[in-house]
Amino acid sequence: PDLAGPEAHLAALQRAAAAIDPAHGEARYVLYADACRVRRQIAFCNPLLSFSELLFVKRHRAVYPHMCDQYYGMAARPGGGIYVLANPFAPGARLRDVLADSVVERGRLKGQNLSGGPNKLWNVSYDGMGNGGGEETVGGSFLSPDLSYDGKSILFAYVECTGDRKHVFHTDPDRGHWAPGRCYHIFQVHVDGSGLVQLTDGTWNDFDPRWLPSGRIAFISERRGGYLRCGRVCPTYTLFDMDASGGDIRCLSHHETNEWHPCVTHDGRIAWTRWDYVDRSFSAAHMPWITGVDGRDPRPIHGNYAWRGNRPDMELSLRPIPGSPKFVATAAPHHNQAFGSLILIDPRVRDDDGGQPLKRLTPEVGFPETADGGTESYGTAWPLSEDYHLCVYDASVRPAQRPSPWAVFPDANYGIYLVDAFGNRELVYRDPAISCHQPMPLAARKVPPVVTADYERLAGQGPDEAVVTLIDVYDSLMPWPANTKIAALRVWQLLPLSVAPAPRNMGVQVSGTGSVNTGRAVLGTVPVEADGSAHFVVPSGKEVFFQALDENGMAVQSMRSGTQFAAGEKHACLGCHEPKHRSPLPVSSARLATSRPPSRLRPDMDGTNPFSYPRLVQPVLDKHCVECHARERDKAPRLDAQPIRVAGKAYMDADTVYYASYASLAEKSGFYNYGGGPGQSHRTTPGEFGARASKLYQILAKGHYDVKLSPEEMHRITVWLDSCSMFYGVYEVAGGEAQLRGEIVRPTLE
Repeated sequence: PDLAGPEAHLAALQRAAAAIDPAHGEARYVLYADACRVRRQIAFCNPLLSFSELLFVKRHRAVYPHMCDQYYGMAARPGGGIYVLANPFAPGARLRDVLADSVVERGRLKGQNLSGGPNKLWNVSYDGMGNGGGEETVGGSFLSPDLSYDGKSILFAYVECTGDRKHVFHTDPDRGHWAPGRCYHIFQVHVDGSGLVQLTDGTWNDFDPRWLPSGRIAFISERRGGYLRCGRVCPTYTLFDMDASGGDIRCLSHHETNEWHPCVTHDGRIAWTRWDYVDRSFSAAHMPWITGVDGRDPRPIHGNYAWRGNRPDMELSLRPIPGSPKFVATAAPHHNQAFGSLILIDPRVRDDDGGQPLKRLTPEVGFPETADGGTESYGTAWPLSEDYHLCVYDASVRPAQRPSPWAVFPDANYGIYLVDAFGNRELVYRDPAISCHQPMPLAARKVPPVVTADYERLAGQGPDEAVVTLIDVYDSLMPWPANTKIAALRVWQLLPLSVAPAPRNMGVQVSGTGSVNTGRAVLGTVPVEADGSAHFVVPSGKEVFFQALDENGMAVQSMRSGTQFAAGEKHACLGCHEPKHRSPLPVSSARLATSRPPSRLRPDMDGTNPFSYPRLVQPVLDKHCVECHARERDKAPRLDAQPIRVAGKAYMDADTVYYASYASLAEKSGFYNYGGGPGQSHRTTPGEFGARASKLYQILAKGHYDVKLSPEEMHRITVWLDSCSMFYGVYEVAGGEAQLRGEIVRPTLE
């Protein structure tokens, strides 16, 4: 760009500054204001700003300060719309309401105009338990626009803000929990406002649509079913996709908890944020993940096992940076909304369970809610390069940290800014009446490669299973105990919470989690060969995790995360959470497991699927322990099956009815504490888990009076201890009561 004029102006300002006494404050301020105008002129000469129009959404912040609730239509405050700013970097910028003259041409809202209603700050509320309140409103709210690669069509989400304000409680996986008018639904419109159609509808929130290179659309939806496990009424939403007309909707992620903000990477995959807290603190990990466009091979990009004090609470709103392997994202709080400080993420940097792959783009604002005590100042960055980004900013949103992180900020007023890596920030546009969000150039962009996906297989025309090959279980990030021999893998299924708020816990609360324990069931075991290889079949469409078992059937290592496989998928793992930033270890010969057909899962004992302490453990106690302990009741703990109510001891550890035997054994002699503490990672230490680390197993292995357990009975105790000493296998009240009676009860949502 031609910067001769600004350079001359700056030189004149330098001469003027040298001539004005620093004590003359008013004159010096005039110089400062003039310098700011020159800086703005220079900033807007950037060739990366060669586009002529800017697309963005106007909306108010949600009325409830939580990372999940912010995207429930019930928590939306009406107002706003989809807008285009022409000549955004020139004095004569012009604003256009894309939907001003548009009428929905297809869908339930056919014939209607989508409007934010009158320009006012409505007095509405949300109680965090699924119910809205406040005055009757006019107009809806808009969310998450995305522009097609050819720059011609816009996707966005819209909620009407009409209908019943009460949450609908049920356990039917084919229904949502809200009135349709209280849900975000996805729409498409051409950039000139024509062709407005409704793509999704129903009793679920559907939002964050993103065009895929194939022409399909990825989005976030509650259609998976389930609730988060942290004590309130928060339906889970995860990653889905659909065809361009809104049909053929498919679940890409069967994760049991919430996910956010998909984007398409340069190589055509999907990156998004997942809340992953299996047997870990509820605030442990809301980190970026990556997956294939058909949901295959989901894995964290970084930070999934980092202690909270070492990194942001959440990393949201990922966008790949043009010409770079890095992402820009927002470091946001857990107990508020998707704003905070901007960061760069470099996946090439070794994940140190801390912040090594991160670089602060806006270091003047700390990470909200974590040790930094930062503010919710920035959000929704759109990268132009590693050094230059469009984003939104509001300096007045302070503070959003403890001891009071639950601030709503109804008068927040985010404007659109150009920021750079050198500390500069220039306002592009601000509406003093309502915030602006998610700015992006209204221009065509390069289409990432179309990654092949077997959609016939995904449509259910193939087997509902996948084949997994493990090359070498001993190739592990953390060292195995000396002389460890892994003989098998145990495959568990993770179960989403089906009722909310959770009426009880599933067992003694896993230490440090602050939430209801994740429900689980043993799908079975498969052999591991002498060279550490395994080759086996697993069911598709289920979230699973693995445990590595020694020759005695005891877990040596256990995942604290989940994964999934697509129908018909053939998947290979190099090791057991092997180091990621090195080349694969050389394999000298064919693996033993691959020289045979894949193993089928071998189901385990009664009481493992569905999981049930009354059926798995209590029969062993009834046979060998109850009579003696009853005779010695003054000295020995109760081991009978009498239901008793046990008081909870922490947040989301509700009073729960267990057997007397469970109350005696689980907390004092079972396993539910992975160890570690502040500064420690959320990884399992091999050999320090489950039965191996429990007091009960050591007592029985050494011999307890004349008790002689058979191998099958010892295995029952082992599996229970390796489950983190769970009691229930279902979340529902009626199902739990049936399990107390020793009945077999399957979960309503799997």
